[in-house]
Amino acid sequence: MRPQIYLFGDSITEESFGDGGWAASLSHHFSRTVDVVLRGYSGYNTSWALKVAERIFPPVESGGVPPLAVTVFFGANDACLADRYSAFQHVPLHEYKQNLQSIISFFKKRWAETVILLITPPPIDEEARLRHPYIENPSGLPERTNEAAGAYAQACIAVAKECGCPVVDLWIKMQEFPDWQKAYLSDGLHLTPAGNRIVFEEVVKKLKEQGISVENLPVDLPLIENIDPQDPLKAFQDY
Repeated sequence: MRPQIYLFGDSITEESFGDGGWAASLSHHFSRTVDVVLRGYSGYNTSWALKVAERIFPPVESGGVPPLAVTVFFGANDACLADRYSAFQHVPLHEYKQNLQSIISFFKKRWAETVILLITPPPIDEEARLRHPYIENPSGLPERTNEAAGAYAQACIAVAKECGCPVVDLWIKMQEFPDWQKAYLSDGLHLTPAGNRIVFEEVVKKLKEQGISVENLPVDLPLIENIDPQDPLKAFQDY
């Protein structure tokens, strides 16, 4: 079987196999070498993710192979403000850190050799969130702020450092570019194709730093250029 890379996260992960999505690009990038497996859950925070992790990721069966890597991409929902209309998704900052630590611990016990790659929440365009509320918003205030997202991003980075895990700082990376609000965010939170491209490129870069790259992985079954037109079946003798 091909090795696998799991993607664990909220709606930004769930939607990532759509047109221009970062998971779709990742799957294409690793075609014939790795199966990219999506486990994205729209609206979820780290508390809910921790609650269901055992069910989502069963132990490797005898003779099975653990995944090469798993991305953990939560925080956008945890960072919902506690006094706004998405308060039910809010997770206090200290609890968010504890949950991330517990998720990492779970994966390390489950798959000791698997690379665990954290991704911070993206920045937030508050004006766009007011234009695209999920439900009626009588307060006229955004349910998320960029300041809060930044605090959760910093917490994610701190946990990654404490646990010895690589991390993509999406919050900072996206804001390095002018007009990031419109270029990278479709509704002030979710990603445009260009925003997805940023995630894809950063994930590929971090995985390569951990030794996971197309160049280092065997290709599944013979390539067409390795099949002899005069004796095609010869290429399959070792399979």
